[in-house]
Order: sequence, then C-alpha cells, then structure tokens
Amino acid sequence: MWAASACCSRQAGEGGGSATAARTPVKTFQAYLPPAHRTYSCIHCRAHLASHDELISKSFQGSQGRAYLFNSVVNVGCGPAEERVLLTGLHAVADIYCECCKTMLGWKYEHAFESSQKYKEGKFIIELAHMVKENGWD
Repeated sequence: MWAASACCSRQAGEGGGSATAARTPVKTFQAYLPPAHRTYSCIHCRAHLASHDELISKSFQGSQGRAYLFNSVVNVGCGPAEERVLLTGLHAVADIYCECCKTMLGWKYEHAFESSQKYKEGKFIIELAHMVKENGWD
C-alpha cells in the first residue's frame, strides 16, 4: 500500500526551532509505491510513476523514442483529450505530465477507434527518456 501526501516543497525546521536555522527543501509526492517493489520514477524529480507489476508492454514508440505501456500510474496529471493519428491508427489521447516537476511524460489512451486497439483504452504510455528504474533492479 502507498501513503498519500501533497506534492510540494516544505522547509526543514518548520513548526519550531531557530529562525536562523538552515532551510532545506524536501519534496513529497502524492503517492509512494512500496519500497520493496521495482518501480519506475521520473528521471527529472524522482517522483514514483509506476510499479513494474503494472507494466503491460515494452514495445511502444513515443515521440522521443521507446516507450512502455502501463495499466496504471501515480503522480501524473492529465491534459485534455485530443484525436491523434499514431502508428497504430486514430486514437483519442491525453498528454500526461509529472505532477511534481510538470515534465511531459507521454499520454493516456482515452479512446481507440479500431477494435483491435481497444485494449489500450485507459492505459498509459511513458517514454523511456523520462523514466528511471529504482528499487531492486539487477
């Protein structure tokens, strides 16, 4: 299970202590994936994005190279859906971005117009250029 908190910066020493104490920003994320599981994180701010258990496929292509398809993701925001012609045909997709650093990561499949592509609906693409593997990868 993951713990939830707001994505923000807070200052060390808040809630007491000397007014002259050094202040160090500490990031907290909306969701933390279990530390024992292999995870994918944002390469820019290290916010958790997805568990390896949610990975469906490694054989996708994004605008900046290889990309992975996930069942579910965390710490991402979604833009408005728009129709795009992708390598596999016409889809309604919404860009997704890291909630913490606002980096564009990929997209969410909202609707597939071809019956052979319906399995993608509600799934997420994250480009490898924006992810890093963490926790227990050998």
